[in-house]
Amino acid sequence: MSGQLAARPQTDFDIDKAAAPSARAPLQPRARRLPRGLLGLLLPSTVLAGVELGARAGWIPSNLLPAPTQILETLADLGARGLLGHIGASTLRVAAGFGAGAALAVLLGAAVGLNRRVEALLDPTFQALRAIPSLAWVPLLLLWLGIDEAPKVVLIAIGAFFPVYMGVSSGIRGVDRKLIEVARLYRLSGVALTRRVLLPAAMPSILTGLRNGLSLAWMFMVAAELIAASQGLGYLLSDGRETSRADIVLAAIVLLAILGKISDSLMAAIERRGLAWRDSFSNRGGA
Repeated sequence: MSGQLAARPQTDFDIDKAAAPSARAPLQPRARRLPRGLLGLLLPSTVLAGVELGARAGWIPSNLLPAPTQILETLADLGARGLLGHIGASTLRVAAGFGAGAALAVLLGAAVGLNRRVEALLDPTFQALRAIPSLAWVPLLLLWLGIDEAPKVVLIAIGAFFPVYMGVSSGIRGVDRKLIEVARLYRLSGVALTRRVLLPAAMPSILTGLRNGLSLAWMFMVAAELIAASQGLGYLLSDGRETSRADIVLAAIVLLAILGKISDSLMAAIERRGLAWRDSFSNRGGA
């Protein structure tokens, strides 16, 4: 055997080691990303800047689409003339109507989801009523309940009822049968089965229904206040239309968007907290 060492065959380990980057190589800095909150403001900020530029340059008629700065001036003027009262009246109506409609929807939706006979009795009627437009309820409610607060709250409750009812009933009916069979093997009572199996499994659909119901409650509130109201954001919309004040109309729309976004964000936070146990795509880390 000569003094030279015999070359050993190259293994997969040597190939992987040669292909791997050196441990001493400097790490490449990660590209900085905008925070999600700022990223969400990018589109509306761009649109507002474009409208402001177009209105100031005369490309957009100011009587049809005022500049955002003019809308801010209108909001400041309305603030000095009782704007908080309008916001408070609309918010209280939405809270009362959504609370009543959602509570009734949870009870009836659970009954329909848990019992096939109740489903056969109630669900066809609810599906037919769900197809009725919101404005179709207004004349009937005015005839029955007058023009006070009752028809407004009832109309908002009707708007909130159906999304929550659909979420609860479909969520319970969609629970995996294997989970129920396992619960029966452990001889769980009806209350324990509902509390430990059905309710957690149906919770994503229930919370989604509540979130959609809250959004529709704001929409039905506008319909109620457009017809018979002396205070509220819907009243401001009607007043701006009658006086041909596009700035008042857009100011009311901006306030509705802000209030709707705030309430939806609160519901989304409750949804994330209530469903934090799920190992789902929405609960992933990173982007």
